[in-house]
Amino acid sequence: MRILVVEDERRIADDIAAALKASGMAVDIATDGEDAWFQGDVETYDAVVLDLGLPKLDGLTVLRRWRASGRRFPVLVLTARGVWTERVEGINAGADDYLPKPFEMEELIARLRALLRRAAGQPAPVLRAGELSLDTRQMRFSLRGVPMALSPLEYRLLAYLMHQAGRVVPPTELAEHLYDSGHDRDPNAIEVIVARLRRKLGSDVIETRRGFGYLIPEPAA
Repeated sequence: MRILVVEDERRIADDIAAALKASGMAVDIATDGEDAWFQGDVETYDAVVLDLGLPKLDGLTVLRRWRASGRRFPVLVLTARGVWTERVEGINAGADDYLPKPFEMEELIARLRALLRRAAGQPAPVLRAGELSLDTRQMRFSLRGVPMALSPLEYRLLAYLMHQAGRVVPPTELAEHLYDSGHDRDPNAIEVIVARLRRKLGSDVIETRRGFGYLIPEPAA
């Protein structure tokens, strides 16, 4: 999952980014409103952490522009503690959740994970597909109840497919959500990661729709 962190205080931005990367996410940072609006408009993100007090362009304006241009990624707004008017304005502008400053990093990550699950139509903290399960709270994949050891890239790819269970995901889309903006997004590399996952999980866990992409089937009702 790929996240944009918008925060003008670089230390806070770096702390959030480090925590999200440790939680298995790819992260980009924007430190002013103009850069944030541009990145959110041209790049592909699964969610955004957005501070409202930004230089050049305030966070509410950025959020309204994204929503007006059809950008639907979930947005977690950071607000000043006790300023309820900011929370109301943020929700009215299209925010999905808010978190007052100062905050505990564990709560930010928990709220962000919940937004990602709801955006994928999977509100439960444990995602299941056949004999494969992902506990999003503990960042742990299990196959037939046995925990699996995965590399960070393997984890991110499999987690994205699990969030998109039942939908064929093209390699180009996987590359966009697997890497931050500092990496070369080569769709051919996706095939290599999928091959490694199949060796660990079995060849039938991830299906290939030749010419279209990869699929983890939805669990049977």
